[in-house]
Amino acid sequence: MKKTIGPAGGKIRVLIVDDHAMVRQGLRTFLELHNDSSELPIEVAGEAVNGIEAVELARRMEPDIVLLDLVMPEMDGIQATPRIIECSPQTRVIILTSFGEEDKVVPAIQAGAHGYLLKDIPPDKLVQAIRNAHRGEVQLHPNAAKQLMSAVAQKDAASQVRPSQQVAGELTERECEVLGLIASGMSNRQIAAKMFISEKTVKTHVSNLLGKLHLEDRTQAAIYALKHGFATDKV
Repeated sequence: MKKTIGPAGGKIRVLIVDDHAMVRQGLRTFLELHNDSSELPIEVAGEAVNGIEAVELARRMEPDIVLLDLVMPEMDGIQATPRIIECSPQTRVIILTSFGEEDKVVPAIQAGAHGYLLKDIPPDKLVQAIRNAHRGEVQLHPNAAKQLMSAVAQKDAASQVRPSQQVAGELTERECEVLGLIASGMSNRQIAAKMFISEKTVKTHVSNLLGKLHLEDRTQAAIYALKHGFATDKV
């Protein structure tokens, strides 16, 4: 069963992981300042300076979200991600970094990260990304989504793999469109606006396509879409 409310009850508990004290303090400050909405409040439950500390704190605290830097001493973000998920399976890891290159994006997603964002993201957008990830939505910076698409396209070209007609036939036209937009990093709300349908209808499409493709969540759906040629850059 997926967790929608943190163990503290009624809060989204966030663990901040970055080796720079100023970055940690900045993240803590504006996350605490953006709690005046009607949605679940965000609570900074802890801070870590490297992957080793992050894994230990995740094991003890079981946070809802981990904001994880990539380049850190002792254990980097890519190494820490699967260990965090292993010791706290309900925790969703969002990579928050300055690096958007393919050699960083692809390994991070393969390691199990639920999102990949760059540090130039506006504070209000980061807050929304945390809330979206808490609801189970994949959070990808547009550049990260393009890097994933490029990596999969190159792999498919090299192996001459093409989308399966049988796979495409399992989904309706609307479900295929939703699947492609998920891979582009769009939230349910954004998909609803683009397709001129309700957010509730989008959620139904997402649930149906996950069931048909035997996938567990949106992260798997995004990777599946990229691998099978459903992704689109028309966002």
